[in-house]
Amino acid sequence: MLTTLQTSYTDTRSGDLAWRLGGDPLPALAVRDLSLDGPAGSPGGLAGATLQLRLLGASHQVVLAAGPGDCLETVACLPGRQVPLPARVAEQVAGWEYEFAARIEALPPHTFAARAQELLALVEEHPRGLAGIFPGDPCAFTALVAQCEERRVLWRTWHAYPQEGRLVCTRSSLVLRGTEAGGPPVPGATARRMDDETSIRGG
Repeated sequence: MLTTLQTSYTDTRSGDLAWRLGGDPLPALAVRDLSLDGPAGSPGGLAGATLQLRLLGASHQVVLAAGPGDCLETVACLPGRQVPLPARVAEQVAGWEYEFAARIEALPPHTFAARAQELLALVEEHPRGLAGIFPGDPCAFTALVAQCEERRVLWRTWHAYPQEGRLVCTRSSLVLRGTEAGGPPVPGATARRMDDETSIRGG
């Protein structure tokens, strides 16, 4: 799903981005609600789960509502928060093992434009994707794609800053800590790294 965001373009920088886990939903310019529902009583514990992708004027939020517990991730230019975007975070939240990773690609102008169009085409065709282009520059955008597996939820995002030639790429995952509340840990759950997310393309 691809949309043009109805907002004035502001000259934010990749270095302005901050990460936060928890808090409240912020005003969004575009929202996509996804059902992650699995079979009732399935061992994955995702029956009735929903994932909301939210595009903000200053980047993104992802909100998961599921039986094991809810989770809200924000990557945005947050007023009063000057903590740099972390390279990697691993935390326990509700019934989940949460992991986040971020990196920055610095690209020359012609490569940046080609990379931007490649990513926008990917997200436009993705069944669980959302991308918003900021007015004034077709290479200024925020994009998200999500995937659900038996015991984990994955999402990736891209934040494009053509004025800097920088693309901020993030990967996030939530892995169930047990087969059910109070149950034994899922074998190998914390050892599964996001670098193995080969089914979500886009680098």
